[in-house]
Amino acid sequence: MGGIRSAGDLVLRMQLAKSMRLKEAKKHVAEILGVNTDDLADCSVMREIRETLDIGYPMPSDGAAKGIEAKFRISEVLGIKINSVERFKQKAGIK
Repeated sequence: MGGIRSAGDLVLRMQLAKSMRLKEAKKHVAEILGVNTDDLADCSVMREIRETLDIGYPMPSDGAAKGIEAKFRISEVLGIKINSVERFKQKAGIK
């Protein structure tokens, strides 16, 4: 499982944010996304999911979420706090 091509970044975020073990984090992310854990490593499945949820993917089209915007969406989808998103909100005065 890699980064943005599959779900590796999402699984890692759950491991760090919720102190989950790898297997537990994969299961949790798969449940949130509505797929099985094998699909998390499938680039084509994850591309569709990432496009649908607009949470960032390789070589995004115009208007697709990139950078901090994608992180905002990931934070919402996973229900976790991401430090860079929280700092951005604080500086922008967003709650």
